[in-house]
Amino acid sequence: MTFASLRILAVSPVSGYGGNNTSIHRIRALESLGCTVDVIDSTLSGAVDSRFLRYRLANRLFRIGLPIRVPDLNHIGSRLLSAMARQRYDLLWLERVLTLAPTVLSKLRDNYPETLIVGFSPDDMASRHNQTQQFLHSLPLYDIYLTTKTYNIQELQSLGCPGAMFIGNGYDPGTFRPLQIEAEDEQRLGGDVGFIGSYEAERAEMLQFLASQGLNVRVWGSDWQKMKKPSVNLRVERTPLFGDNFAKACRAFKINLGFLRKMNRDLQTTRSVEIPACGGFMLAERTSEHLDLFQEGKEAEFFDSRHELLIKCRSYLANPSARRHIADNGYQRCLTSGYSNAARLAAVSPPLLAKLHQKCNRILT
Repeated sequence: MTFASLRILAVSPVSGYGGNNTSIHRIRALESLGCTVDVIDSTLSGAVDSRFLRYRLANRLFRIGLPIRVPDLNHIGSRLLSAMARQRYDLLWLERVLTLAPTVLSKLRDNYPETLIVGFSPDDMASRHNQTQQFLHSLPLYDIYLTTKTYNIQELQSLGCPGAMFIGNGYDPGTFRPLQIEAEDEQRLGGDVGFIGSYEAERAEMLQFLASQGLNVRVWGSDWQKMKKPSVNLRVERTPLFGDNFAKACRAFKINLGFLRKMNRDLQTTRSVEIPACGGFMLAERTSEHLDLFQEGKEAEFFDSRHELLIKCRSYLANPSARRHIADNGYQRCLTSGYSNAARLAAVSPPLLAKLHQKCNRILT
């Protein structure tokens, strides 16, 4: 058996954000590697009704420490059992599945012992705001759980998951790639200093600081209505960017800021590879993992403090040739070091196949 021959059933929120999400990118990557993938869409509807309100209430009670289960609004458990009964699968891919009852997962292990159960999440799954009671009770039932957080490996193991494994953040080359931009694109999407991402108080403070120092700053993303009285030099676009607009914005901005999400304890994110993959110049927070991904001063730039951020913004705004050289090198690093989703998944395929062969041999003997 090879990785390319696998038949996979994926439970994944592929229709989230109108289909502009990294979940569907990972499904495409699996298919590009030769896998046959069937999908159960786990996207949670945002419709406000009594069921959804019960879900939010249960989730909030769990977050404050109560052992409350959140309701399975999408009937993931029954849909999963029905799909598995109809078709044999080599691998079950559960992407951040939080409402699946451990009894269902246990039944799947018993009824289909030859199927490898693999979990994946790009979030910090050792933090309670990303968990549910069902998830915690299900962790021991996964054969392998893939996480993009190096520090989650030991934490997930301590929560009962024996097969926690690291996978680097990846990007979809069909979405995140260098595009030709025109003057109209620069005016519509870009500017001197830009950030594409959702609101966080610390991010807002850093952007306000840069704008207060005379830099022209522009931000695209969700929840920026929470920002009160932005500086006159800070242009807030209260909408996210997707697809070609995102890729063009990365090139239309002279400097793309790379902020990390503090509540997830991020040391890198998908943005860490998406911006360079689009051919954009990235100036991101300095971390050990960022420094492993890109060589500082040659393939990307980094900062530790707002003072260093300001100095580097001013320096690179005055040096377009240096920006272009670093952006080009960063793009090449994405290609040569295998930062695409397909390359990331191919890199973890040997241990997945080894575990799958182990399960099959156990059944035969």
